Amino acid sequence: MMPGRMNSRQLAQMMKRFGINVKNIDNVEKVIIQTDTKEYVFDAAEVTVMEAQGQKTFQIIGEPTVKTRGGESEGPLKEDIKLIMEQTGKSEAEVRKALKETNGDLAEAILKLSQT
Repeated sequence: MMPGRMNSRQLAQMMKRFGINVKNIDNVEKVIIQTDTKEYVFDAAEVTVMEAQGQKTFQIIGEPTVKTRGGESEGPLKEDIKLIMEQTGKSEAEVRKALKETNGDLAEAILKLSQT
């Protein structure tokens, strides 16, 4: 123990005196955090719950895999479909089909629809 510093047991005792409870969640398989544009996936993460003054705080320890949301399962954005419809004069069904065939590439979908 370094001078002026506490060891982990002293820290735990002090936190307990202040009414702060800390517990680990065992056997965590996966933690997913979703925002409007990204998804953070923590596989086999360590999760700790700290409860103080009636509020719980979760701490996640691990390396996330970051994925961009809005993939094929959610389909193309309405703004993208509208833009392509305006640029090409094609119907929504034709635009959706072109976006699916071009894996969501807007420029390629516009070129494809402009050629037909």
